[in-house]
Amino acid sequence: MKKQSVFGQHLVYGLLGLALGFSLSRIGFASYSQVHRMFVFSDLRLLYTFAGAVVLTMIGFLVFAHGQRIPSKPFHPGTIPGSILFGAGWALTGSCPAIAIVQLGEGQLAAAFTLLGILFGVWVYRQAHAQFFHWDRGACE
Repeated sequence: MKKQSVFGQHLVYGLLGLALGFSLSRIGFASYSQVHRMFVFSDLRLLYTFAGAVVLTMIGFLVFAHGQRIPSKPFHPGTIPGSILFGAGWALTGSCPAIAIVQLGEGQLAAAFTLLGILFGVWVYRQAHAQFFHWDRGACE
């Protein structure tokens, strides 16, 4: 019985993932030219969509907190350099990790190279972290 519920759970997650991927593709997040226009501020449609998603997520966290204070997290020293690397990679490739999977689903071969770059970057981070940084990675262990 438990295997059926796990399968059902994976099925629901898979269907939700497909719906999300379809939505991201339809609004243009999987299009390099659309993302480029967002980064050079010539078309703010995707930027507004992204900002709206962030605001909606913030509201969702506040609603689910039921009036309780949401605990703050300490500042991680890798946040700023990681954010810069993430943004640079997104601007260069036109995709973040989730969008690269959507692009691959659309048949865009360049997404395979983006995914290889992501895997290589994760490997480099793990090597550098183990040798130089030793930061607390929290739930990412």
